[in-house]
Amino acid sequence: MKSIRQIYKIGRGPSSSHTMGPEKAALIFRNENPDADSYKIILYGSLAKTGKGHRTDVAVKKVMEPIKTEIVFCMDEKFELPHPNTIDFYAYKNSVEYATMKVASVGGGDITIQGRPDYELPEIYTESTFADIAKLCKHHNMRISDYVELNEGKEIWDFLYDVWKAMDSSIYDGLATTGILPGGLDVERKAQYLFNQRHIDESDSTKENRIVCAYAFAVSEQNADNGTIVTAPTCGSCGVLPSVLKYMQEKKNFSDKNILKALAVGGLIGNLVKTNASISGAECGCQAEIGTACSMAAAALAELFGMGIDQIEYAAEVALEHHLGLTCDPVLGLVQIPCIERNAVAAMRAINALSLANFLANTRKVSFDTIVETMYQTGIDISHLYRETSEGGLAKLYKHS
Repeated sequence: MKSIRQIYKIGRGPSSSHTMGPEKAALIFRNENPDADSYKIILYGSLAKTGKGHRTDVAVKKVMEPIKTEIVFCMDEKFELPHPNTIDFYAYKNSVEYATMKVASVGGGDITIQGRPDYELPEIYTESTFADIAKLCKHHNMRISDYVELNEGKEIWDFLYDVWKAMDSSIYDGLATTGILPGGLDVERKAQYLFNQRHIDESDSTKENRIVCAYAFAVSEQNADNGTIVTAPTCGSCGVLPSVLKYMQEKKNFSDKNILKALAVGGLIGNLVKTNASISGAECGCQAEIGTACSMAAAALAELFGMGIDQIEYAAEVALEHHLGLTCDPVLGLVQIPCIERNAVAAMRAINALSLANFLANTRKVSFDTIVETMYQTGIDISHLYRETSEGGLAKLYKHS
């Protein structure tokens, strides 16, 4: 299993698979073919169907500037694609094609390049299931955060510190910004409004929901506006984890050191899902993105509160289980409706999962590994209409006035 550094990436939204991944691929191809006088880039599958809304064409063209670049959105479904987010790159000199590259944007800003196994990142972890990790940790009487350090090295804490500061900044920036999000849906930023809506009779639980949601909205709105965020595990689900950690740090005065350990555990959960299933909405629907983000957040919270390994597993399992079947149906291909609200709802669910883990971990019947496998199989069974194509569900029925 690879490093959790591949789960947390600091970058610009709105989509890790539709902007960050294609940008990375475009930069590689351009650097390998600097003498080209023109390029052609063909987008397939979900990239073709929602690329306009995700601004995929804008992202890759910017990388290729000032060289002339043709972008083709291929809607033909007869092609057998290696992944729903597939891209073909072509380089030309004097109108003659001389270089090609086929890429899959597999989620979370990561890519694979056909025919280049050497491009794959090194394996960091020997264990690749929660069961094996738990067995090892219990045998050596260590916490999961210690296990992460054992495999990643002490320098992982410096990396996670940078991640946390970027997450914190995305909350702050999102709360400080108002206005209408770009893209044509006229979606108004709501984070600041939510944060300021105190009520004289507000209960503690209502306040918790309001503040957590305000933080999730803040980050998600920054993402939708091409702002700087951290994938956790994707751009579209980037608001869940930082919102719950920020709220709990303020409420319980947890140190940054505690937060970094929570991030380590959350990152490992995301890594397990990515390794054994998928974090791509185009491959498995929104359960793979928001569901994984909620699972990461629940596990991170369990670590933050000092819970045991079985409780951490239960929190992660419950959070993912109750997102099974969630569709990815972004209206106009934008990461706005229903994506922003889903981040807020998933953040609250993560806190609910934490509460259940506190009381019921010793009664659980389903393992985290089983739920990961179930999520993947469910995603494969879901119609392509509900896997980030904007052809079904809310994307089909929503009427913009």
